[in-house]
Amino acid sequence: LDTLEKWVTEIFSEIPNNGLPKPSFGHLTQPFDTPEFHKLYRVVPIRKVHSLSITWALPPQEQYYRVKPLHYISWLVGHEGKGSVLSFLRKKFWALALYGGNGETGFEQNSTYSIFSISVTLTDEGYKHFYEVAHVVFQYVKMLQQRGPDKRQVIWEEIQKIEANEFHYQEQTDPVDYVESLCENMQLFKKEDFLTGDQLLFEYKPEV
Repeated sequence: LDTLEKWVTEIFSEIPNNGLPKPSFGHLTQPFDTPEFHKLYRVVPIRKVHSLSITWALPPQEQYYRVKPLHYISWLVGHEGKGSVLSFLRKKFWALALYGGNGETGFEQNSTYSIFSISVTLTDEGYKHFYEVAHVVFQYVKMLQQRGPDKRQVIWEEIQKIEANEFHYQEQTDPVDYVESLCENMQLFKKEDFLTGDQLLFEYKPEV
């Protein structure tokens, strides 16, 4: 560590600090508040595949990185066991797979908005009933909203433990990629969370 610190000091200490604050675009609210966003688009795919994607534009979620509400919701939506959306759609022979969430990239999550998407891989029969598939997805989201998260702390803690295990036992990454990732984290999180802010869940806040 002493050697590494010496190298970093030699290489980077001459880079000037211009003292400017991190740019924020929080004043540019509701970028998707346009009629073009509230539409159904049919796209002809190159491969023979049927996919239904539903996208919501939400307020910025960066500030809630210690809670990760979108990760929590995507966990519930993407559940594949009894009573899940995918389980129901599979019994109807309408869907093969379902996933939802936010990629946490700059395009999907930034200081202006956060995207939340649910994508369903449809069967040929499911494609014929894609309106009903969309209706089922919205029903499930509505159910989550009405029941609220108060009784689901156990689920949140389960997610927290799984993410902690994945963090502690992750494979070693390429050093250059790791440094690049840390530099990005330095723009987003508090100093004590540079190493863990993008992976771990820290606080359970049902109101968020």
